[in-house]
Amino acid sequence: MTTHLEVLQNALATALGERVSTTVALGEITLVVKAADYYGVMQTLRDDAALGFDQLIDLAGVDYSEFGGEGAWDGLRFAVVVHLLSVKHNWRVRVRVFAADDDMPLLPSVISLWRTANWYEREAFDVMGILFDGHNDLRRILTDYGFIGHPFRKDFPVSGYVEMRYDPEQKRVIYQPVTIEPRENVPRVIREENYGTK
Repeated sequence: MTTHLEVLQNALATALGERVSTTVALGEITLVVKAADYYGVMQTLRDDAALGFDQLIDLAGVDYSEFGGEGAWDGLRFAVVVHLLSVKHNWRVRVRVFAADDDMPLLPSVISLWRTANWYEREAFDVMGILFDGHNDLRRILTDYGFIGHPFRKDFPVSGYVEMRYDPEQKRVIYQPVTIEPRENVPRVIREENYGTK
């Protein structure tokens, strides 16, 4: 007897063929697809009756630059991970696609397939700097419009580049270079001899 997961694996293999590589771990299927095949694969996942992935649950950008420790990762740096749900068949799949260019990560938008991708793609652009070709409103969604950089990238400084404060003389909010001095906090532990014995 085949399990629910094996039925999904067979349906994915039949519909997608060599366009994806499939891994199964912890009862979940992950499809890795090339950037050039991304939109076509996503359209097949939605439109193929045997698959029927009608809902995009999540889309997130990932920076793999420090994955696995110092210098362990030698693949492409930026990826988008998408989680899809088929209500009809009651199964889920994860799709991972790597942007071909680390300097300007660009992937096709899937808004025309799932409208819910709109804000997720905006978030991935805002915090990771991943661009989505065909997105009709790709602008910042979490950070300020004047924000410089992408704060979830591994090379973004923890303190940021600028800080914001209200200037009472100008009567407005201004941006200025960060004035925080980096420092190391060492916790001080105080132990009492008779603590908890009373």
